[in-house]
Amino acid sequence: MGDPYILMLVALAVLAIVDLVVGVSNDAVNFLNSAIGSKAISVRNIMIIASLGVFFGAITSSGMMEVARKGIFNPSMFMFQDIMFIFMAVMITDILLLDIFNSLGMPTSTTVSIVFELLGAAVCISLIKISANDSQSISDIWNYINHKKALEIINGILLSVVVAFSVGALVQFVSRLIYSFNFEKRATYINALFGGFAITAITYFIIIKGMKGTPFYGDVKHLIEGNTIGIIAGSFVAWSLISQLLISAFKINILKLIIGVGTFSLAMAFSGNDLVNFVGVPIAAWNSYQAWEVSGVAADAFSMGILAKKVPSNVWLLLLAGGVMVVTLWTSSKAQNVIKTGIDLSRQGEGHEKFQPNPLSRVVVRAAMAINTGISYIVPKSTLEFIDSKFQKPVIELPKDKTFELPAFDLVRAAVNLIVAGILISIATSMKLPLSTTYVTFMVAMGTSLADRAWGRESAVYRVAGVLNVIGGWFLTAITAFLAAAVVAYLISWNVVMIPILLAVVALLIGRNTLIHRKNTKEVKKQEYIERAELITINGVIEESADHISEVISRVNKLYTNVVNDLANHDLNKLRKTDKHVKKLNDEIDGLKDGVFYFIKSLDDTSVQASRFYIMVLGYLQDVAQSISYISRASYKHVNNNHKNLKKGQIKDLKEIDIQLSTLLNKEAAIFENRDLDDLNALLIEKNQLLKNVSASIEKQVARIRTDETSPKNTTLYFSVLLETKDLITALMNLLQTYEEFHLSTKQVQ
Repeated sequence: MGDPYILMLVALAVLAIVDLVVGVSNDAVNFLNSAIGSKAISVRNIMIIASLGVFFGAITSSGMMEVARKGIFNPSMFMFQDIMFIFMAVMITDILLLDIFNSLGMPTSTTVSIVFELLGAAVCISLIKISANDSQSISDIWNYINHKKALEIINGILLSVVVAFSVGALVQFVSRLIYSFNFEKRATYINALFGGFAITAITYFIIIKGMKGTPFYGDVKHLIEGNTIGIIAGSFVAWSLISQLLISAFKINILKLIIGVGTFSLAMAFSGNDLVNFVGVPIAAWNSYQAWEVSGVAADAFSMGILAKKVPSNVWLLLLAGGVMVVTLWTSSKAQNVIKTGIDLSRQGEGHEKFQPNPLSRVVVRAAMAINTGISYIVPKSTLEFIDSKFQKPVIELPKDKTFELPAFDLVRAAVNLIVAGILISIATSMKLPLSTTYVTFMVAMGTSLADRAWGRESAVYRVAGVLNVIGGWFLTAITAFLAAAVVAYLISWNVVMIPILLAVVALLIGRNTLIHRKNTKEVKKQEYIERAELITINGVIEESADHISEVISRVNKLYTNVVNDLANHDLNKLRKTDKHVKKLNDEIDGLKDGVFYFIKSLDDTSVQASRFYIMVLGYLQDVAQSISYISRASYKHVNNNHKNLKKGQIKDLKEIDIQLSTLLNKEAAIFENRDLDDLNALLIEKNQLLKNVSASIEKQVARIRTDETSPKNTTLYFSVLLETKDLITALMNLLQTYEEFHLSTKQVQ
């Protein structure tokens, strides 16, 4: 009788390990972004500090395990078999959701996922039990679901988003007024007091509050309770004096120390709060199995009221889970490749924006600008000038009047990010409320960046759109998790044989996701040309522009051939895929053009004339990409509308043009790849001949129309393809002529 449930426990244990690996790979950035963004500490030291924090957090997470046992549903209303079905459904759904959201690149939260998965699976099993009992109705579902606690958890998650943003903005505004951007020039006592406040807040909320969830709290409970004010006051004085000593005697930058302590505390808070997301359900299943095994009662008749009681957590299991998290932190390629969303949206200064603006983000920005204008009329001018003086960003003077931008975060903002996020997560942990550490750390970073005036007129609409997308991802995660867990729970309760089938699906998806990740990693390495290097000299401009041209030409060559072949075969699916690749190419070139401002700023004074050349190169590349885009889109539209196939003569002419164009493009790509720039003139002659051949094909089509052509749609498409091919060739010729002229001029100068 017990064998099936032992197998379920084994499956849950394996799923927990997988969940830990996948979850940490996604969530590691929550406690690494600020430290890495500020560049205050080496990455190696950051990883060591974070690893220690994760270990300590694993011990303090035991109190959070009660959420999985009784936080969402009333365990006394369920039998052992029901509980195992719920737990299996939750873990299977969690893995599937993480895989799907990762594949789509959508923002997600492991906390939101686990809460709504537990809710969805419990509601499903409850409805099944109610439908099988004639004495119960749908209104009895509230007897099964711990709706008060569930609403408290959900409201806590929602409220944490608002509180995190508001508190982060307020603390950062006050901190900037105290420090300004010239924090190195502040008096030592200010640094000491700031260090005393920061470390006191961390030690109280992380250590004292965090201990409430551990078995060791009883030993020190009498020392803490009733002495809160004294502990805080004493800690503030002690840490302020220690900070002053470190600054004066050992010349230690106290802000770097705060960032180190903050990274430890945030990693500890993350582990203490989020560990339940990964191992809470399997541990609860193990506790359930232990109680049922000694009862001697049938699985479908043994009530699980035991879960409502205080169950001591196994510290060794928690430490083992913490060990898996630490190993993942060091070895996972996803964890090492830190997600830049938080840094990009909160960085000081402009740059490439990940998110595109939407109508709501535009409305929000306009409203904020109107409010700001109104405030400027109310607040005295002298006060505004004082505040503005604290937010003046310094620049570092270099030879020849060159300057460079500050890091993504300065030390003040990095310290505030870590302190506020760590405190908020720890407060929730001490109250046994799971909240989304992803959104708390993200919204704190957004609040501090807003208060720090990092969102200027050039970037605000993009940053707001990013925040709205992430918050929208929360709702999508919640709805999807609830419905998916309910469906999986129904399938399992319908027939237990669905468990191995669903586990097989999980294994296949994880394998598929791994392969896709490796493929994407290779593609990123292959397309490194999109990452604009620091172009300083003319040689740097030539090198990078040659890489751009070689890569774009190679891809256009392949795309053009694909369009011609797919059009000949009337293959709609392949044309759709080709059109997606064409759109991706256009987006990448648009990204390069968006970076022209930063390119021009990076040039030294002797290479400024290269800016005109670089702008022209990008312009011609954009012309080439737009031509292939029009050809692809027109071909896809023609086939998608079920118009007649092109005639054999038309296909023959297009394939001949494709062969000639492909030969030329291969030569051109090789020239730029190998830097054989003296051979450009020969290519120009060949391209002139190809243009004549395209014109001849146009004349042949005109003759067909006057004799036997009967399809106006075919004619429209054919002329469109030929004319855009001419434009494509012309753009390539202009590109070659421009490059040849610039290459010759640089040789003469040298």
